[in-house]
Amino acid sequence: MNFPNAARNLSIKAVPKDISNFFDKLFRNVVHDRETNNYVNDDYIQILINMKNSELARDEGYEHDGKTVTIEELTAQSFVLFVAGVENASIAPTWALYELAKNQEIQQKVRNEINVVLDKHDGKVTYDAIQAMKYMNKVLYETLRKYPPIPVLNRQCVKDYKIPGDSVIIERGTRVVIPVLGIHYDEEYYPDPDKFDPERFDEKKLTTRHRCCFIPFGFGPRMCLGLRFAMIQAKVVLMTLLKSYNFTVNEKTKEPIKFSKNSISVQAEGGIWLDVKKY
Repeated sequence: MNFPNAARNLSIKAVPKDISNFFDKLFRNVVHDRETNNYVNDDYIQILINMKNSELARDEGYEHDGKTVTIEELTAQSFVLFVAGVENASIAPTWALYELAKNQEIQQKVRNEINVVLDKHDGKVTYDAIQAMKYMNKVLYETLRKYPPIPVLNRQCVKDYKIPGDSVIIERGTRVVIPVLGIHYDEEYYPDPDKFDPERFDEKKLTTRHRCCFIPFGFGPRMCLGLRFAMIQAKVVLMTLLKSYNFTVNEKTKEPIKFSKNSISVQAEGGIWLDVKKY
């Protein structure tokens, strides 16, 4: 990422060959099967297939230069969506359960909401039920504030930009590192930042903060592809577990928590250990 040309010239790969070969074969097989059998589905893969075949050029208002993307590029997009969704969907519930284990009143409040919502949806974890979990949403947002999946974001400036109120100009082409963790713990935006407080994400309080004060998935056109995928999975995990089990912190968890220096994502040294009891 820091020296892309050097990595390219030295044939350094970010993904092991056996993994890239697996996803390449999987994606090609899916595309081949759909095109051979004339099968069309309203999903992410179909959007990519349409891009490959330039069919999106026929959509009203869509300007296409006539150049299609390659099958390798489409495979890469699918891979990134999968990794972003699965990785975030495991990290977020882990940290959420840790904080809920430390804050039993909040854990019970989430559980009460789960029971009320599931009663209205015949005990089924449906998409509508997930969307109705307003307090759980606050819990996940506060979790992502304290433990964003990636602590920093890397971007490249696309045009000269003068920082408001300062004489500093970020020149076009400059690589910029955005400190997500630093912003999320800034007391100017989040008083007592070490405290786990889901009410920070009450709708009224959201309007008082700049929208870029909360960027666990990035922001703008380069934000994480797996955002919605990850959030839905995280909610399903929490709903399924909390309706039946109560969580407390196990003594094997090293507190105060220190973030691992050997991980790209925000993870705890020694891992998170919890005790689980049937509720």
